Amino acid sequence: MNLSLTPELEQFVHNQVASGKYSSFEEVVLAALQSLAERERIYKGRFEELQREIELGVEASLRGEIVDSETVFSQLQQKLQQRREQAC
Repeated sequence: MNLSLTPELEQFVHNQVASGKYSSFEEVVLAALQSLAERERIYKGRFEELQREIELGVEASLRGEIVDSETVFSQLQQKLQQRREQAC
């Protein structure tokens, strides 16, 4: 397989090899592809999780278990304030 890179990416790959982190161009590309595959796996898992949460929300709303937006935003503001206080 042939691969064409922009000059900036080519320089990046060269720098990675020159730094000693990788022994070849192929190792850099392999690491990049593995990183992309892992990111896609995480994205897919998060997407599926969000779909399940949406389904739960729709089911709850059909049962009449609805919270008004003012309550939701108030609760979110309280949580945010608590996290800010904990961070200090």
